[in-house]
Amino acid sequence: MKRYDVQSCRIAAKREIAPGIFDVWVEAPEFAAAAQPGQFAQILVPGKTLRRPISICDAADGMLRFVFQVRGGGTARLAKDSAGDAWDILAPLGHGFSLPARGGRALFVGGGIGVPPLLFAARQLGAGARAVLGFRSRDGVILEEDFARAGCEVAVATEDGSAGYHGLVTGCLDGPDPDAVFACGPTPMLRAVAAWAEEKGVPCQLSLEERMACGLGACLGCACKLRRDGREEYGHVCKDGPVFDAREIVWEVE
Repeated sequence: MKRYDVQSCRIAAKREIAPGIFDVWVEAPEFAAAAQPGQFAQILVPGKTLRRPISICDAADGMLRFVFQVRGGGTARLAKDSAGDAWDILAPLGHGFSLPARGGRALFVGGGIGVPPLLFAARQLGAGARAVLGFRSRDGVILEEDFARAGCEVAVATEDGSAGYHGLVTGCLDGPDPDAVFACGPTPMLRAVAAWAEEKGVPCQLSLEERMACGLGACLGCACKLRRDGREEYGHVCKDGPVFDAREIVWEVE
């Protein structure tokens, strides 16, 4: 298989796991074998010019799993499809997580729809991993049981206190010091996680969220500022990421 490819993939199962959030498994043996945790796919939407980027939530038994939230017309159209329908998928794309060997202590920090991309990575490490998952309210909590089945110790935080810890996910970070931190979610959360990891002296990898058009680095629409070899330069979330070493990211001044 090429580094990435386009294939028509049949939907094997689909369900709504929270209001407006859908869990979809597609039959894609070659993609499932090639995919790495942290990568994503571009899915063609009938009637739309641009594909929609969706993170790979998991890959197993010849299938890819996508968990996505309806945020506009494109994802609303994808949410109408059912088992037996087919998606035109460009995958696997992007640079994923560099995972430590099994047996180490890893901390996974996810916020909202940034939680799904972490599951595939957490499943590779199993016991010894800790997952801290943040949501606005109980209604939005997703994949808690999936992380637990992967062997993770799981903590949930909700902003309104309706489930788990009352407050931001960053309020649940303290615990046994991890060997590595992996995070995906809103920018303020990522920034706070990066600062926490730096203070602890722990390596940290962040999966950035950005609007993507082509997914291949050709349109230059998802530029991000990086610091490499002491110089600032621009990379692209779709091609150079979406996963970056936290120390490389140059945060915009608020």
